[in-house]
Amino acid sequence: MKSAPIALALTGLLAACSSHPANESQANVANENTVEEVMPSEGAATEEEAMTNAAVGNAAVNPADTAKLERDYLGRWVGVEGMILNVAAKPGGGVTMDMRWGLDDDMAGKFDGSVTAEGLRFMRNGVAETAVHTDGDATALKWLAGKKDCLTVKPGEGYCRD
Repeated sequence: MKSAPIALALTGLLAACSSHPANESQANVANENTVEEVMPSEGAATEEEAMTNAAVGNAAVNPADTAKLERDYLGRWVGVEGMILNVAAKPGGGVTMDMRWGLDDDMAGKFDGSVTAEGLRFMRNGVAETAVHTDGDATALKWLAGKKDCLTVKPGEGYCRD
């Protein structure tokens, strides 16, 4: 009596290990995963892609998503007391920012930046900065309070679209 269940189990095991799929759906599943998906070829990602992926927590970045995000930052952003931020797309990727972030002459300049999952990242006077989408209240500037489409670099430095 015990040999019948064992024989049935062995038959099922042999069928599962067979090199020929039992039906077409198993064949399709077997063909879905390729070596490339499991082990990408050497040099598949460029150094720039690798740095972008590292900047967003090693998550894969879809170039179409980045372009969509980049469009959200382009244009003219106005702060208070003459503060302004103009963001333009750079040929080949990234953005150029022409900005004034204070009243002094040394608080104005042009900087290259990139759009990441965290926001608009740039280096300004040796300091890494990130402008993130917020509302006017988050800028901590009373003249921008109540506005809906803003970028905040830090409290006291924000820019909004009218």
